[in-house]
Amino acid sequence: MINQLEKLLKQKDINPTAMRLLVLDYFLKQETAISLSDLETDFDYSDRTTLFRTLKTFEKKGLLHSIKDGNITVYALCTDNCSEEFHADSHIHFCCSSCKKVFCLSKVKAPDVEIPSNFKLEKLDIIAHGLCADCIK
Repeated sequence: MINQLEKLLKQKDINPTAMRLLVLDYFLKQETAISLSDLETDFDYSDRTTLFRTLKTFEKKGLLHSIKDGNITVYALCTDNCSEEFHADSHIHFCCSSCKKVFCLSKVKAPDVEIPSNFKLEKLDIIAHGLCADCIK
């Protein structure tokens, strides 16, 4: 398993330190996007600064993408075709108004948006709000 994690980090040109391997393994086990606070709660043995730097490195290199919903930022794994130069995560994010979990709806593509020619679109974030399947039950 460690070799697969190392390989994935090296493919993204990320030095596979022990902490980075642990954080990547953690993200691979998640079904929803997670915040720095969530990560910090589950990583008792690490400090907030190290975890934040790890998230930012992963985001910069195209391994994670961030989703901002108000004042909260959460992170989720990118698709395989994201890179340092381009994030190809043009899907809808769903925020449950009850449990506050954020889901990447990878199969629901963001609509095409026509931007005036004097603007340059770098990223399009669309967050849908409602109840997730668990909270509907």
